[in-house]
Amino acid sequence: MGGFFEQLAKTLADRWISLLVLPGAFFLGAVWLSVNLGQSDAWNVALSARRVENTADTVRDLPSGAQALLVVAVLAAASGVGFVVQALAGVTRRVWLGPWPRPFAAAATARTARRRARWHQLLEERRAFEAASPGTRTPEQQHRIDTAAERVTRLAMAEPGRPTWMGDRIHAVESVAYHRYGLDLTYGWSRLWLVLPDAARTELTAAHSAFAAAVATGTWALPYLLLTVVWWPAVLIAAGIGLTGWTRARSAVADLTTLTEATLDLHGRTLAVALGVGDPTEGTGPLTIGEGERITDLVRKGR
Repeated sequence: MGGFFEQLAKTLADRWISLLVLPGAFFLGAVWLSVNLGQSDAWNVALSARRVENTADTVRDLPSGAQALLVVAVLAAASGVGFVVQALAGVTRRVWLGPWPRPFAAAATARTARRRARWHQLLEERRAFEAASPGTRTPEQQHRIDTAAERVTRLAMAEPGRPTWMGDRIHAVESVAYHRYGLDLTYGWSRLWLVLPDAARTELTAAHSAFAAAVATGTWALPYLLLTVVWWPAVLIAAGIGLTGWTRARSAVADLTTLTEATLDLHGRTLAVALGVGDPTEGTGPLTIGEGERITDLVRKGR
C-alpha cells in the first residue's frame, strides 16, 4: 500500500510540474522580460542580457534563506498562474467545440450555415460525378468521385451542425449514432461506457486525455495575448502556443471521434443486451435501429 501511495504522489507531482509549474515559470519569465524591456526595447538582446546578469548577481548576493523564499515564491506564483489558466481551459474548449455562448450565437449560426451550405455544395458535386458515370467507370472517373467524396468528409463527416471543424466531428458521431442506430448518445453514452471492455476504455481515455492536454496547451496563448499590451513579441509566443494546441486538438478529436464511432459499431449490441432490449442469442453484430430506439426511450426516461 505504501508503494501505491508513493507512486500516486510521484504521478501527481509530475502532472503538477508539467501542467502548472513549468508553463507558469515560462510565463513569469516573459512577464519579467516585458517589464524590463517594454515596447521600445522589445528586441534589445544586449539590454536583456545585462538585465539578466544584474538580476542573477542580485539573487546571488541574497542570504540562503532569502534565496529559498524567493524560489518558493516563484513556484507559488507559477502554480497560481497555472491554476488560473487551467480554469480558462473551459473557454478554449467551448470555442473549439461549440456551441458558442449567447453573445456570439449569431456569429455561430451564420458560420454553421456557411459550413452547411458548403458541405451540401460539395455533396452535390460528388453526386453529379457519380450520375455522370453510373455504369463501369474509368480510373480517372473513379478518382474524380473519390476526390470529391474526400472533400466532403474533410469539411465534415456529416451535415454540419456546429460552427467549427472540431465541433462538427463530435456532432457527426452524435448524428451517425442517432440516424444509423437510433441511439441518442447524450443519454446513452454513460451507459455504454459502463459495459465497455477495459481495452476500449483505455483507448478512449487516452484519446480524451490527448485532447484535454491540447486544450490546456492552447489556453496558455491567452495570458501571452494579454502580455502584448506591454511587450509586443508576446504575440508571436501566443500564436505559436495557440497553433500548437489547436493542431494537436484537431488530431486528438479526430482520433477520439473515430474511436467513439468504432466503439458504437462494435459494442452497441452489448448495451442492448445489458438493458434487456437485445436478443443475447444473436451474438455479435451491429445494433439495429429498432434496438437503438428502444434504448433511447429507456435511458431518456421521458425527458
